Amino acid sequence: MTASTQNQPRQTRPWWRSKPVGFAALVLVAALLGYGAQRLWFAPAQSAAAPVILGNGSNGPLGMAWVPGGDFLMGSDHQLAQNNERPAHAVKVQGFWMDRYHVTNAQFRDFMQATGYATTAERQPDWETIKPQVPPGTPRPPDSVLIPGSMVFVGTDREVSYDNFSLWWRYVPGADWRHPTGPGSDIEGRDDHPVVHISYDDAMAYAQWAGKRMPTEAQWEFAARGGLEQATYTWGEEFAPGGQQMANVWEGQQTQRFPVVSPKAGGAISTSPVGTFPPNGYGLYDMTGNAWQWVSDWYRADQFVLVSQSGQTQIDPTGPSDSYDPSQPGVPVNAPKRVTRGGSFLCNEDYCLSYRPSARRGTDPYSSMSHLGFRLIMTQADWEQSQNQKTAAR
Repeated sequence: MTASTQNQPRQTRPWWRSKPVGFAALVLVAALLGYGAQRLWFAPAQSAAAPVILGNGSNGPLGMAWVPGGDFLMGSDHQLAQNNERPAHAVKVQGFWMDRYHVTNAQFRDFMQATGYATTAERQPDWETIKPQVPPGTPRPPDSVLIPGSMVFVGTDREVSYDNFSLWWRYVPGADWRHPTGPGSDIEGRDDHPVVHISYDDAMAYAQWAGKRMPTEAQWEFAARGGLEQATYTWGEEFAPGGQQMANVWEGQQTQRFPVVSPKAGGAISTSPVGTFPPNGYGLYDMTGNAWQWVSDWYRADQFVLVSQSGQTQIDPTGPSDSYDPSQPGVPVNAPKRVTRGGSFLCNEDYCLSYRPSARRGTDPYSSMSHLGFRLIMTQADWEQSQNQKTAAR
């Protein structure tokens, strides 16, 4: 839902209307104010039928899968693609290990207990990080009303115009990774769900603790495609092959049209346990759907146009040096944003088709939301170094 809306033949409204992130700071202010070494380098992209290589703690990091690297076409020229996904262009990436699943609540709890870290949503909002995301001249709210919290999907009880996302998203004081819908909610029985309400800074703090890295946008897309060159979805061309649901998205699971939820549904509109749906060709689960995922690149809406103009294959690109997004009225075009990928449980045909591997959006790095999480990578060099350090410590 809150990603770049990617299903445009079915809609005429601007794609940015599907994403409150980037507006999260604005909403807050408004509320307050009234993986193998031998195969590492540029092997040809494998097909989805290639053997899946999983780390077991000996031949590779436990819980991670080897993404072989290679040449691929990044982005898309498909009829469903938005301008920020165009044009498809040649990229090469080196092989790496990637988490098979989103980082889960249980894993994030281990981090929190080991470090005492406080997430962005658990801290008092910092005006200096909010200010670049709101219109120039917006008055600074008093400290007394800068209350810790996060953006929560609340849905509506009837069909509404898609022009105003604030009808189904709300900044909820007290909402965070432990309390996904606000005070009184908890994650009891949800250890195997993706951790959400995670900002970019939170994800980076976890990565440092875990000895891993945030994937680049190119690494993420190569991994998500699972060896299927330019397929519409991470599993192929059909949304539900043989009638099988392939991802946790609104489409095919919710009876009501987005964003309508039944008052009796409670927390039914939410994440699912990791591994619920089939993996892709590299053994990775939920590369699309379930929860949005942070990547390391700064977001520019025109990045693919800029890099394609050189006519050269991009080799392990790390993205632009700044942000540019002219799509959100009231938000400065150069407001800092990082790329998020994959879509979430809210993505649907009418309003958001971001459960496609090329779909992308820009997100305020200090924003956290009830459908925003992450997964990490390790290079082969990272893995070998960690093993050498363990051997030296014995």
